[in-house]
Amino acid sequence: MKTVLQSWVVEKLTFMQQTVLLTAIRGPDGVPKYGPPKMLLRWYRRCILLSAIDQRVLSTPYAFGGGSFTGPSYTPTTHDHDWRQPMDGIVGEYLRELDGLPHHFQLHFLHAAEILGYKHPVSLIRGWWHSTYLRLVHDMHLWPETEEQLDLRLGDDREQWLARNDPATVE
Repeated sequence: MKTVLQSWVVEKLTFMQQTVLLTAIRGPDGVPKYGPPKMLLRWYRRCILLSAIDQRVLSTPYAFGGGSFTGPSYTPTTHDHDWRQPMDGIVGEYLRELDGLPHHFQLHFLHAAEILGYKHPVSLIRGWWHSTYLRLVHDMHLWPETEEQLDLRLGDDREQWLARNDPATVE
């Protein structure tokens, strides 16, 4: 089977979790192509997709490659360095621009960040996404889900999903 998804996404995640990851890939319309939301999304895409141009995993937010869709989130370099601080800065810029983004997109992105924060196979990346998920949740004055709560809500079991869904949106 040929897929652009990284193998861990297909092999380790439920269908519902994979679906949530896919809903956040495109990003919101009406924001600058090189603004904080799009730069954050580039790193997000690198964490779940293979670069279509390079046909490989781009495992840092700064390495060359990826074109404009999965390109670097900040000035590309071959110099190996700790990328967390520059990316934390981009998250801060993203949060400062949040009022200009569609709420619907923000919820998709928050839930996708949660999945990466609990499920990404690389501990450094998983830890960074978990802290980003916490920032996104706390910015909304909410409490985060535990991994167990996430797995129940998005575990491919309709009854478990219905337990956390509002009756107004059940079909």
